Amino acid sequence: MTKQALNALHARMVFGRRIRVLAGHIADQLPGGSVLDVGCGDGTLAQAVMQLNPKTSFQGIDVFLRPSVAIPAQVYDGQTIPFPDGAFDWVTICDVLHHTDDPAAVLAECVRVARRGVVIKDHLREGLLAGPTLRLMDWVGNRGHDVRLPYNYLTRAEWTAIFARLGVAPLRWEQSLGIYPAPFGLVFDRSLHFVATVAKVPQAEVAGKATQTAPRAVPAA
Repeated sequence: MTKQALNALHARMVFGRRIRVLAGHIADQLPGGSVLDVGCGDGTLAQAVMQLNPKTSFQGIDVFLRPSVAIPAQVYDGQTIPFPDGAFDWVTICDVLHHTDDPAAVLAECVRVARRGVVIKDHLREGLLAGPTLRLMDWVGNRGHDVRLPYNYLTRAEWTAIFARLGVAPLRWEQSLGIYPAPFGLVFDRSLHFVATVAKVPQAEVAGKATQTAPRAVPAA
């Protein structure tokens, strides 16, 4: 199948509904403010979120820019976000982290430039044949655009470990998003997708949790 045919198939069967559904979930988790969309693509999703929530204002960055982008956007190196600490109220990163070799490093940069939190849309490698199903969806949606496909999907436990390393915690977590119409959702939705808002945990709270979970010293015999 040619790239043009693959892109046309994906646009007809998936893209429009995906944008509408995800925009609703993301707009619901963004109360308003300045937003940086990391891996913004053509900016269609960010534009749809702004239409649903006019209190948000988006800029985008990506490792390469499409011929047409619906929001102000610039190229970056995929590693260091070219903005200072706390430059935006929020960061969104939608179906990007599983395309990276080190999701924790990329997410750490998102946390650095976000004053209030980071909204993540990504995948969960959970359930029957989750890996092959996610690989198929990824290939159909991205191969025609020459997007890098390392298929780096994480389990819920692996996401939780990354959040703990970065000193953030989920404020909201939604699964079974309804991206695909029936009956395809039975295969391609399940619990393979999530949208979550994570925010920095106060250091006092981190220290408290560490104290509560620290093992007690065993008296010498």
